Amino acid sequence: MKGGGLWQLGQSITRRIAQADKKAVSRRYFSAESELKKTVLYDFHVANGGKMVPFAGWSMPIQYKDSIMDSTLNCRQNGSLFDVSHMCGLSLKGKDSVPFLEKLVIADVAGLAPGAGTLTVFTNEKGGAIDDSVITKVKDDHIYLVVNAGCRDKDLTHIEEHMKAFKNKGGDVSWHIHDERSLLALQGPLAAPVLQHLTKEDLSKFYFGEFRILDINGVSCSLTRTGYTGEDGFEISVPSENAVDLAKAILEKSEGKIRLTGLGARDSLRLEAGLCLYGNDMEQHITPVEAGLTWAIGKRRRAEGGFLGADIILKQLEEGPSIRRVGFFSSGPPPRSHSEVQDDKGNNIGEVTSGGFSPCLKKNIAMGYVKSGKHKAGSKVKIVIRGKTYDGNVTKMPFVPTKYYKS
Repeated sequence: MKGGGLWQLGQSITRRIAQADKKAVSRRYFSAESELKKTVLYDFHVANGGKMVPFAGWSMPIQYKDSIMDSTLNCRQNGSLFDVSHMCGLSLKGKDSVPFLEKLVIADVAGLAPGAGTLTVFTNEKGGAIDDSVITKVKDDHIYLVVNAGCRDKDLTHIEEHMKAFKNKGGDVSWHIHDERSLLALQGPLAAPVLQHLTKEDLSKFYFGEFRILDINGVSCSLTRTGYTGEDGFEISVPSENAVDLAKAILEKSEGKIRLTGLGARDSLRLEAGLCLYGNDMEQHITPVEAGLTWAIGKRRRAEGGFLGADIILKQLEEGPSIRRVGFFSSGPPPRSHSEVQDDKGNNIGEVTSGGFSPCLKKNIAMGYVKSGKHKAGSKVKIVIRGKTYDGNVTKMPFVPTKYYKS
């Protein structure tokens, strides 16, 4: 299921349950439950009122007892705890880990300090995005990265094929997929003060994008100061046998202010923050330049290339792309993925890739792609929804200011 449908599905479930039509909900959304993978927190989600839906082959909570609107606002005001264990964490090890990974991604991995990370993109031969990923250089011979659940099989096959060829030429690299661990995302203004209660490490000296291995709640965890909401926060890789206890400890220490939060609010939070969802806002035919991720292409990589599709991407950097990712405000019903975007004369200039009603701004927001030259902030557009056109305008992103904890 793509992100544009998460918000809609959450609203649909909320309405149905409000009407006490629980059997219909169960039949429609939960029927394939036995075929889905479950995280170790599955029973914990259900016990806490999680409404479970299929997502990328997993049974995941789309929301809990709160509405998606309330959950979104609570994350910005207090904090949220997400189970993101469906995502795939892996480590690359060996003295050639960095040069190997640099053949596959646009980041200047060699230029990262130990313990530093960055968002990057895996590219194909045409410069398109295979997936986006947060990567961390733990040490010069150890890279930790997390890839999207829906792209796991594709990504692992891609990495493995290139790793075999690299090793056949004498390269020293191996990998380990962290299926023995779970991943929790703790986001919002209370994330740091609450987590500080559970570790002796001074989190005030731990900045956005940094990675550490430290004890949390008495267990060795990998901690990255990052997230997918635009808020300050952390992603915590914890041994699966300790994941439920850690989730309970975080909620307890917050005294009810940090709440369990599902995929529905996660989608509205990332949209407000102007962050891409792979499968909606980035796909195999979209390059990082078109997606507005030029900043993620390291300066040395722009000079040297050396990654898949570099010739196409570097040409776009020089000449400019033909399409660009932009934000939109609009009237009428909220725009959805594939809504057509027209100029003020009715000419097609692009399409929406994600959209919804912003709980924080109390108005419609969306992102999508338009032809270069039509991408200037303030440009008037028409957005077609169910055959009717509605007024809109291009705007810069993020829609809601980000609050990353930087030095």
